[in-house]
Amino acid sequence: MMTTSATAMDERRSRLLVVRNDKLGDFMLAWPALACLKAADPALHVSVLVPAYTAPIARLCPWVDEVLLDPGDEAGAAGRRELLTRLRQGRFDALLTLFSTPRIGWLGWRAGIPLRLAPATKWAQLFYNRRIAQRRSRSQKPEYVYNLELAEGLLGELARPLPPRPSPPFWPLPDGIRDTQRARIADELGLDEDRPWIFVHAGHGGSAVNLSLDQYATLACGIEQRLDGTVMPTWLLTAGPGEEAIADELCDRLAAEGLTAARLPSRRGLDDFALSLTAADLFIAGSTGPLHIAGCLDRPTAGFYPARRSATPLRWQTCNAPAHRLAFSPPDGASETDMSSIDLRAAAERIVQRLQIPTSSEPPS
Repeated sequence: MMTTSATAMDERRSRLLVVRNDKLGDFMLAWPALACLKAADPALHVSVLVPAYTAPIARLCPWVDEVLLDPGDEAGAAGRRELLTRLRQGRFDALLTLFSTPRIGWLGWRAGIPLRLAPATKWAQLFYNRRIAQRRSRSQKPEYVYNLELAEGLLGELARPLPPRPSPPFWPLPDGIRDTQRARIADELGLDEDRPWIFVHAGHGGSAVNLSLDQYATLACGIEQRLDGTVMPTWLLTAGPGEEAIADELCDRLAAEGLTAARLPSRRGLDDFALSLTAADLFIAGSTGPLHIAGCLDRPTAGFYPARRSATPLRWQTCNAPAHRLAFSPPDGASETDMSSIDLRAAAERIVQRLQIPTSSEPPS
């Protein structure tokens, strides 16, 4: 039976505000939850509150109707008042906070949003009238599954029937986008479109622990040594802002080893960069925002994760199909930030098997 509040909301298009205002990778892992909300009822009006740097890609999300900018914790009094006014004007029926902070909880309460749901963690939960216990610190589920559970909890509160959980790709694109991006890159760099393109993102965005340049070079050479020479990949190095020198150095190292390598040219913005990842036959990176963009696009990925409980391959699993993802991390007992003990020979072997490129009959030395 529908509650009174849900009945009143059905008299007009229900308006939801979803908050995931931290890093890029975190936001990409919110897309399954956003897809779930729209699958339950396409008429729901879904707004997201995000920082300015993820806003360009948020505007491309097919599950989002409106993007609101969060000025952040450091915004002055005028900035805070402006955001509060905007939320009051939005007449939101429900607030779903995927990552709970006191500032956002207080903001939703002051904005008078009647239904406010968040994980039951930290004292920020005092500002919410619906809470779901998840214990994310145990890292027992993927982050995107925790987000899905919160979206399903909100739908239950809104008396909406739960749809089957959506499946990849969580960022579906129109036909032809991949071909267009491959043709664009091939024209820019003079590449052969018929060869497999392996993208490598060696940066870390100031957060994720990543392989060293030496390790990436070793991995790439190990992959090439396992191929029979008939179909060899092109290595495309990607870079975030300020990481161009890292990508260039790795590009030079691979070229010195006889590999075909190039750096992806700079793009107009995050949205343009994200679309270029559709051209990848495989995307290799640490647990970074670009890795999770590739996962959301359902491109094949190989992710490298530290031995940190809060950053396990399970917790920060990419949201592409299981057959499209590989994950590697140090053995048990390794230091939280030491990636040197990852078995790169085994990683190269698994990556080649997943790529399904003809391999050499002779094992590499």
